[in-house]
Amino acid sequence: MITNAQAADGELIWQPDLERAPETGVGRFAEFLAGHSVGIGAGYDELWQWSVDEPGKFWELFAEFAGVDLGGTPGPVCSGDPMPHTRWFPGRTLNFAKHLLQGHEGVALIGIDEDGKREEVTWAALRRDVASLAAHLRSCGVGQGDRVVGILPNVAEAVVGLLASASVGAIWSVCAPEFGPGAIVTRFAQLEPKVILAAPGYRLGGKDRDRRGELVEIIAKLPTLEHIIWVGRHTSIPSVPTQVPATDWEQAIADPAELVFTDLEFSHPLWVLFSSGTTGIPKGIVHGHGGALLEELKMLLIHSDLRPGDRYLNVASTSWVLWNSLVSALGVGATAVLVDGNPTFPSLDRVWQIAAAEQIAVLGVGAGFIHACAKASLAPMLDHDLAALKSVQVTGSPLSADGYRWVYGNVGDVWLNSMSGGTDIASIFVGGCPTLPVHVGYIQAPALGVRVESWDEVGNPTRGKGELVVTQAMPSMPLSFWGDDGSRYHDSYFATYPGVWRHGDFIEFTLQGILIHGRSDSTLNRNGLRLGSADIYAVVESLQEVAEALVVGAELGVDYYMPLFVHLADGADPSIAREAITRSIRENLSVRYLPDDIVFMPGIPHTRTGKKLEVPVKRLLQGAPLESVADLGSVDNAVLLEGYARFALSRQTVSP
Repeated sequence: MITNAQAADGELIWQPDLERAPETGVGRFAEFLAGHSVGIGAGYDELWQWSVDEPGKFWELFAEFAGVDLGGTPGPVCSGDPMPHTRWFPGRTLNFAKHLLQGHEGVALIGIDEDGKREEVTWAALRRDVASLAAHLRSCGVGQGDRVVGILPNVAEAVVGLLASASVGAIWSVCAPEFGPGAIVTRFAQLEPKVILAAPGYRLGGKDRDRRGELVEIIAKLPTLEHIIWVGRHTSIPSVPTQVPATDWEQAIADPAELVFTDLEFSHPLWVLFSSGTTGIPKGIVHGHGGALLEELKMLLIHSDLRPGDRYLNVASTSWVLWNSLVSALGVGATAVLVDGNPTFPSLDRVWQIAAAEQIAVLGVGAGFIHACAKASLAPMLDHDLAALKSVQVTGSPLSADGYRWVYGNVGDVWLNSMSGGTDIASIFVGGCPTLPVHVGYIQAPALGVRVESWDEVGNPTRGKGELVVTQAMPSMPLSFWGDDGSRYHDSYFATYPGVWRHGDFIEFTLQGILIHGRSDSTLNRNGLRLGSADIYAVVESLQEVAEALVVGAELGVDYYMPLFVHLADGADPSIAREAITRSIRENLSVRYLPDDIVFMPGIPHTRTGKKLEVPVKRLLQGAPLESVADLGSVDNAVLLEGYARFALSRQTVSP
């Protein structure tokens, strides 16, 4: 029930129907625990406390609750070694693909093209295609530990590629086709792949994009390739001849085969996910079959309340970890809805059109999408039948208080589930609980099994703003970085607080819930006052004159320079916008948040997964060359970033 769609910041805006709590994933898990003589009090807080006080028991019982079939020799749940050397379920075996594919009937996948064409893939058809592709991979010499990579849009073939690779014990990695060839090569060349699945073209923004030239360049720089599988069903662009042996998708899955799953050690590598690539060679983050499976299932069953038969749409490209979560929904028995191309083409409302037409139960979107809908004054609940929609998940960046109010004023009586996690863990640190209330602007709770805390700069726990740290191992923490001797992994997470994971986010715990204040390595620190960039975005980007903004704070010797870069809305007057921005910051934050400069730019640069390039812009201002701060192929608009480099150079030229 909605309590107040106009609630003020921090106020209660939604209450769950507690009579239906036993039907939720968290309610069913609590009942399951009671049947296993686990005595915990009523309420999520007690459940969370038990999960972090007894992590071995928690993960063992959750695996049983989720129906994960563990083979091998029973023993301790974890090795007891400190992070990052903790190993989970040593001696146990499983296969990620097996859990996702077995035991379900009906529709597994729904694919929707940009032009509206729709297809359904049944569980039987999905199992058949995975079996055939797996047999084809084996015939190409692919075995345990070999790498299979994809350059694919969000289509069923990408799902089959992941599951077929996992079934044989190969290691999977995928890039969306719009990535530049340099960005793809810097990722895949590290992996030395044996097989590639590639789309010669893709649809985006109403156009068929020809990628043959780029693919020839990429293939030439991957000398370990032994076989190419062309995936061309969703494009009119034909494949291109190469010296590497190749086959079409239809041929690769033509021969019927038995569905066989290789039994793998719990920590056998499953996939390699890559960091955004904004600071040099992207990190290849390796997750294992067991850890990824348990964390994905926990996030979906408990923190998303996803149920068998639900339809799940997470708006994400194949390069974003949220696509892995979308695929993992199969493990719950839900139907994954794949939207190819630009999900907001020809308008933002298309996402809501699809949600209504497909009777989506759980919809995952980025905070930027919600903010854009609010600015466009959309009212989906008036224009569409969203009766099936139970939950709206929001990820990617902090959701503003206005975003919360927009959802409850324009989407309806849904559970707004703001989450924060990362590619690093293929899961969440903090997120939602369907049996807890929602307060405006606040994430509901820490995730089960995650001992997440806020620490100050000297390593003392604090309830106030501090570094997001995790003081106890999680099953999906990376096994390693690809090709790393352990030093880069250590420096990324454990250099600040020995033995404690520092994620690089700025977090705050309050009575109303949890706040994420943006990346701590791009957190503003002016005269000792730490400011979250999300606070500034919330008040600046709510202005009609502003399309988007980016703020950074750069240490320049003894000086500190904090500019605000602004992309104006169409037709906005710069002088009026400047005045409005200054007034809004003064009135809604304080003069301490006022930038040193307001710089109008033609756009804001992002990674291809939608994150603002705060750190690269900061490093440009500190004198770093453009080629060292970002892989231009991994940003959404390289020309924009080049403009920021010229701005940084102009400041250095005029500086005393």
